[in-house]
Amino acid sequence: MGNETKERLPLRMKPETSRRLEQWYAADNCRSKNEFVEKAVNFYVDYLETRDTQSLLPAALLAVLDGRLGRLEDLIARREYTREVELDIVIGIIADAMEIDRDDLKRRRAESVRNVKATNGLISLEKRARAAEEPNWDGDQWQD
Repeated sequence: MGNETKERLPLRMKPETSRRLEQWYAADNCRSKNEFVEKAVNFYVDYLETRDTQSLLPAALLAVLDGRLGRLEDLIARREYTREVELDIVIGIIADAMEIDRDDLKRRRAESVRNVKATNGLISLEKRARAAEEPNWDGDQWQD
């Protein structure tokens, strides 16, 4: 505390607020009611400032984060596009090589939807091929 100067403010409050102040200032390990009121005011002001997102992060930091996130988005989009092109090639080759009727296609689509839902999209070709050969192979702990 030392030579710290403080400004004296006239303060009026309702009796209920005064009672709560009396009850809680000691419970909060404050040496005085003034200390408790000052902490309460600072807490409330900090709360109000957090409502303004610009005060949480400096503008320079926001600009850096926006730039990096933008580059990451571009990278992910390029890789996803490349994967989709490759997938289209594979699907085209398979469709040209196989003669699949409409009923079989519907059955396979329903089976694929169930598989994706059951595995959250984590299906490997190796696991699918082995599962067709060995019915109990799904219990292999080494597969991701």
